[in-house]
Amino acid sequence: MSLRRQLTLSLVIILVLFAVNVGTHFWGSYARNESMLAYRNSVSAAQLSTEVEQLLEDQRQQILILAALRETTEERLGDAELQRAEDALVVINQKIQKLGKLSRGVTELNYDLLWQSSSNLLKRWLKFYRSYNDPTFQMNMNDPLPFLQASQRLSELEQRQEFIAAQRSDIIDRTIDLTDRITVIGFFSSIFLTATLGYFLLSYTNTSLKRLKKGTERFGSGDLNYRIDNIDDTGELGDLADAFNDMSDKLRNAIYDVHKARDSADEANAAKSMFLANVSHELRTPLNAIIGYSELLHDEMDDKSEINRPQFQQDLGTIIHSGRQLLALIDDILDLSKIETGKMSLHCETFNPTVIIKQACDVLAPLLRSNHNELRVSGLEELPALYNDAVKFRQIFTNLLSNANKFTQDGHISVSAQEVPERPGWITFTVEDTGIGITRDQMSYVFDAFVQAESSTSANYGGTGLGLAISRDFCMLMGGSITVESEIGVGSSFTVLIPTDPELTHAAA
Repeated sequence: MSLRRQLTLSLVIILVLFAVNVGTHFWGSYARNESMLAYRNSVSAAQLSTEVEQLLEDQRQQILILAALRETTEERLGDAELQRAEDALVVINQKIQKLGKLSRGVTELNYDLLWQSSSNLLKRWLKFYRSYNDPTFQMNMNDPLPFLQASQRLSELEQRQEFIAAQRSDIIDRTIDLTDRITVIGFFSSIFLTATLGYFLLSYTNTSLKRLKKGTERFGSGDLNYRIDNIDDTGELGDLADAFNDMSDKLRNAIYDVHKARDSADEANAAKSMFLANVSHELRTPLNAIIGYSELLHDEMDDKSEINRPQFQQDLGTIIHSGRQLLALIDDILDLSKIETGKMSLHCETFNPTVIIKQACDVLAPLLRSNHNELRVSGLEELPALYNDAVKFRQIFTNLLSNANKFTQDGHISVSAQEVPERPGWITFTVEDTGIGITRDQMSYVFDAFVQAESSTSANYGGTGLGLAISRDFCMLMGGSITVESEIGVGSSFTVLIPTDPELTHAAA
């Protein structure tokens, strides 16, 4: 269970106990007030019963005296005396009615009997007072039965009310005792439960926080493989542990990426250093030839002897060849710089790819013969015209053929082309050689700039490692692609995919 749910459950339990305590208190107060009110009513009813009993007794004595005077004298009852007598009866009747308001529930039956007997008695007395001055009126006022009956009913009501008052008093005592016990029990239960829940919550939270602290310390010390996985919580603490673990994974991956980037940067720096060394060598070679033959021709011009014109012309050809070689190297570097800065653009025109490829083959024919390589051409007869950059197209195949010839000795180089049946509007050109080949690992970076398959390649075969990188970038710029397949000791095969449709050229470029 999560920490939030545990805290919520604990709070609910404490609130329930608090509500029970408060409810018990209010229930006890209500029951106590009700019992106290009933007790007060019972006491008031008992007092009123005693008062009514006294008034009835006084009125009966007065009636007996008046009855005796009426029989022995002819004295008449005055209006004022009659009015006082009627008022006294009204007072008695009102007190009996008031007694009835206090008599509810178990004493109601006793009051009904009292009301019936007292009403008959008061009517009898009222009739006596009003007929007192009538000589013909006859009533036996000495008959004690009506008075005794009313007194008996009043006594029964009074006894019942005393019994009820005693019961109410006992109920009040028991209610007070019960509510006090419930309140005390609820209070101590709340304290105990709160302390118990607090202890377990603190123990659980403290244990989880210690594990989180240990995990953060391990992470801080560099142990990113450590995992906080022993927290039994599906809520906040568990989420926090998962967040720490995720942070550790991300940090570990970030550190790995940084190390990898650093290694790549080191490799790139090493490759560029190697490239600078290769470029220095490649630049030095034609420059030395240009300078050497220029000095030689200069010295020959100072001689007064006759100039050997064929030898002179041959030396000038060497200078021109070295200059062109140097220019080609500089052009490669400039092309790569333009590609990396995004300033290389296409100059599209319609051209015949067969003618361009044959021209490249003718230019490289002397190099092919120097390595005793045979050039084989196939599938170039019925190629459609291309709308693309003819200069870059020529340079791609010049680089590929030159690269194939460089790594092939006493072998053959094949150039072929065909339209792609499953992809209308595209042509594949393949340059295949029987040279030394490259490994699968080397194929992953053979198109990278400044990189050659092996560090010894430049020393053994020459070159700067820019040709294939420029060819790949040109293919991508022209809307196509270039791939390689190779096997050590068997040879390599470079495949160029170029669109023929002008719309495809613009869409892919």
